[in-house]
Amino acid sequence: MCGIVAAHGIDNPAAHRPRLIACAKKIRHRGPDWSGCYSGKQTILAHERLAIVGVDTGAQPIVSTDGKIILAVNGEIYNHVKLRASLKERYAFKTHSDCEVIIPLYMEHGKDLCSLLDGMFSFVLLDESVSPPRVIAARDPIGITTLYQGRSSARPGAVYFASELKALVDECDDIISFPPGHVYDSADDSTTRYYTPSWWDGDREGPRAVVPTAKADLTLLRETLEEAVRKRLMSEVPYGVLLSGGLDSSLIAAIAARETDKVAQAQIEARKKKLAEAQSGPPSPMSPALANGAITEYATIASWPQLHSFSIGLENSPDLIAARKAASYLGTVHHEYVFTVQEGLDAIPDVIYHLETFDVTTVRASTPMYLLSRKIKAMGVKMVLSGEGSDEIFGGYLYFHAAPDAPSFHQECVRRVKDLHTADCLRANKSTMAWGLEARVPFLDKKFLDVAMGVDPKEKMFSKGAAQQVDEDGCPRMEKYILRKAFDCAPDGKPYLPRSILWRQKEQFSDGVGYSWIDGMKDHAAAVVSDEAFAKRAERWPVSTPDTKEAYWIREIFDGLFPQETAARTAVRWIPRGDWGCSSDPSGRSVSIHQAAYEEEETSS
Repeated sequence: MCGIVAAHGIDNPAAHRPRLIACAKKIRHRGPDWSGCYSGKQTILAHERLAIVGVDTGAQPIVSTDGKIILAVNGEIYNHVKLRASLKERYAFKTHSDCEVIIPLYMEHGKDLCSLLDGMFSFVLLDESVSPPRVIAARDPIGITTLYQGRSSARPGAVYFASELKALVDECDDIISFPPGHVYDSADDSTTRYYTPSWWDGDREGPRAVVPTAKADLTLLRETLEEAVRKRLMSEVPYGVLLSGGLDSSLIAAIAARETDKVAQAQIEARKKKLAEAQSGPPSPMSPALANGAITEYATIASWPQLHSFSIGLENSPDLIAARKAASYLGTVHHEYVFTVQEGLDAIPDVIYHLETFDVTTVRASTPMYLLSRKIKAMGVKMVLSGEGSDEIFGGYLYFHAAPDAPSFHQECVRRVKDLHTADCLRANKSTMAWGLEARVPFLDKKFLDVAMGVDPKEKMFSKGAAQQVDEDGCPRMEKYILRKAFDCAPDGKPYLPRSILWRQKEQFSDGVGYSWIDGMKDHAAAVVSDEAFAKRAERWPVSTPDTKEAYWIREIFDGLFPQETAARTAVRWIPRGDWGCSSDPSGRSVSIHQAAYEEEETSS
């Protein structure tokens, strides 16, 4: 991933260029490898690059061969090889970047190109072959990448885009989070939805509700997730996996370890063949495809002898203990980092600066991830796989047990998936990119979403305690049952995961790193926020009023960093379902069945 900043409808781009470069400099942490800028007739595109694919030739903005189409992209296009092969007209590619294919796709399909892309992306494309020049901007279907759109009352005809809020706050007084799955077109100043999967309207109420009825195909579920992980290993630089020891991260690590082993073995065989050819005579003539410079998907995957995994937590936290067990079983090179509550508290202002939100849940969970990302980047790793999205897709949060019926369960899943860009995707993107580390999320693969979101919600529902059922194999019908069951097998003789991990109860990430972390945040907030100030919170913030001292403290830091009213309007709070009897505290520990489960474990042991 990278960082982009763009301004369109500027009267004098040359004069405005230094200002936009200054804006881009604020997000250089996203792309520390190189900076680029293009000034057009009415437009400026700036790019801060993190090089992962096409390392030597992929500098941006990318300019078409005729010099009339200019592109700045943040993200990865996983099907770029197939898209190159699908082009109707021959196009002379200038780079090996996976993103350059967007230019010829635009030439053939216009803004309809967005629905052809399989990946995570935000981009701004400038077409100067038409008059006036045209700009289109788009964001990936779920909002894995971040993108903001701004306008300025000082320049009424201009429109701005940037990967982060901080790049726009000094230029714009009207900023929104650009909606995922949409494309903007300056030709008619419109923003339209291009992502319309069959499950999208599943959050409608009443007779308009669309509830799937398909039975869970466990084999299809497993194979589709494996494919999603495989395509996300596209990298020319060192990569690893974030491993908490919970179900989601452990499954991603298990699949990645298997795929890494396959690629490493294939490349070992290729080296042996090359050595044999060198010893027996001149190598065989290069195939026509390779002679023309074509590339294959597997050629874009870097080979490392073993997969590296990374975890973080307080001393002896649940996640650290579980991650050790998972890493040992999977055979990864495991790196474990221990942080203290004080180190976390000291980092909070920086975390909020990078997150650009005052949502309590996101700040809680992002702080350990932010600290871990710094350690990972220091090792020379640029890309990691992560497990975001599974809880929303399968209703894995413990409060889902309180869903009154299957339609309500499905509606909540759809809502949570649609809102991922405001919470978990935002956290995964900004916590890692604060240090120039890219996080990829296989669970949010388009094809996997179609499969998993098309399952009858009755098969996702679960109960706890005395009401919990078991299947014919004795497995508990707990949260994310069908996902667990899909991987409760050993296709090559070795199970994907040990049962103690595959059937481990859900932990919120901010809980799993150590329960003292959340308690420490609450205690600190109680010490720094007076009762008098808290009592007047509604006067200070009549909208999105903090309901705890912890929320007050976080909001106060946010306002100090981003005092503009338009900045606060871009933040969205993660609120549990109070109408389902859930606690207002989003911590998983606040769900009664969580504590009951651990008390039951202690009693039985």
